[in-house]
Amino acid sequence: MNLKFCILFSFFVRNVIARGGYRSTSLSSAADLGFENESYAGSGRHLIEENQSHHPRTDIARGYMTNSELERAVKEFGRRCSHISRIYSIGESVRGFPLWVIEISDKPGREEPEPAFKFIGNVHGDEPVGRELLLLLANWICDNYKRDPLVDLIVDKVHLHILPSMNPDGFSFRRRGNANNVDLNRDFPDQFFPWNNNEDARQPETKAIMSWLREMRFTASASLHGGALVANYPWDASLDKRKNYYACPDDGTFRFLASIYSKSHYNMSLSKEFEGGITNGAAWYPVYGGMQDWNYIYGGCFELTLEISDNKWPNAKELPTIWEYNKMSMLNLVASLVKTGVHGRVFSSDSGRPLPGLITIKGINYTVKTSGTLADYHRLLVPGERYEVMATVPGYKSKATHIWLEKEATNVDFILDPEVSSDGTLLCSICDCGRKSRLLSIGYFWGTHFEVYLVLIVVLAFLCFLLTRRIKSNLLKQRSPPKRSVLTV
Repeated sequence: MNLKFCILFSFFVRNVIARGGYRSTSLSSAADLGFENESYAGSGRHLIEENQSHHPRTDIARGYMTNSELERAVKEFGRRCSHISRIYSIGESVRGFPLWVIEISDKPGREEPEPAFKFIGNVHGDEPVGRELLLLLANWICDNYKRDPLVDLIVDKVHLHILPSMNPDGFSFRRRGNANNVDLNRDFPDQFFPWNNNEDARQPETKAIMSWLREMRFTASASLHGGALVANYPWDASLDKRKNYYACPDDGTFRFLASIYSKSHYNMSLSKEFEGGITNGAAWYPVYGGMQDWNYIYGGCFELTLEISDNKWPNAKELPTIWEYNKMSMLNLVASLVKTGVHGRVFSSDSGRPLPGLITIKGINYTVKTSGTLADYHRLLVPGERYEVMATVPGYKSKATHIWLEKEATNVDFILDPEVSSDGTLLCSICDCGRKSRLLSIGYFWGTHFEVYLVLIVVLAFLCFLLTRRIKSNLLKQRSPPKRSVLTV
């Protein structure tokens, strides 16, 4: 009986710790959120953390890169692979460690009509496998560019951004939270429970991610975690706080993306715990304030939460095996941005210029924005189905088209006609209205004060005339030879 209890208890704790636990907020306990059986989950996590703090393992980080070594590895990669990469930082941790990012592309740092993907590792400080795998991924791509067709596709057609460690301080402390002991995967705005709405009050690592997504438009992304073996997708929680399947508008697309990762993995899809090796977050257990849902709602980015190792902090000797198990999954997930879905750009029929606007799919309550400059869009969808795609731009007539999405990606460009008012004049678009209104304002200003400004212009012209004559007179005096005096004796 005791053996069965221990087995069941250890199974339960392992599955809850992967994404679970709850961050320090104004809510005093998990009961305030109404979690079912959360008392067991909380106590399980608490016991493990106590055990780690009272009996620290001095060898737990052996074989893993320190933060300084990670920084050197990132910069060395930038030097070694400078032809297809650039290194930049999106901010700093609480303790001031830079959050380094590797961008990999044939034209790094340049805006192109291509989708962008981001990988984020080490969200939880005590889950370091992701930071190791992401450096291995970057180096694999660098070593195999122009040698492997899949790598070539990623480099030439995608902008891949890799943040190996979102929580370097937590890694240093060997604990889940950051330097302030806050769980970063509970620190984002939540659609169901709007706590911590003041962005300035959030953790610097969280704010860095939020600012990153404002500056850069990502089509999809994934964060790497440990403690289970499953590809998790939105929604991560539900309004009633119960452990039930809660589908987001793009549930089918997320299941498709999660399955790409799971089926490409060595054994994830064979899971006996999760059918097909994938799970809806709310069906597993609710998470509030998570990064995954925030990306989809506020960032326009399809994000998965990938649990890539049963052990949160495995022996470093296992890293090569874990890398081999996950390598093709990571590559295929990034490549799916190009291989599937519908892509294109939006243009104006009268000027031919790109039009920033919105792309919608009939029957799916989710809108994708085009980029601001190039007006390109990248809409991920489940292949093998028929869709009605519509482009909408203020001041232009919306246009829709039906497509049958095969296994391969489909390209659809939209050319929109300007709207015409009842009197036959063109209605200005969102691009033109601001400029036209400024011109109209200037015209109104001059028109209403015309007489005053006419007098001022006449006065200024007269003053200029007098000044010009004065200058000419002085010049003539300077040029005329001086009169010589004659001395008489």
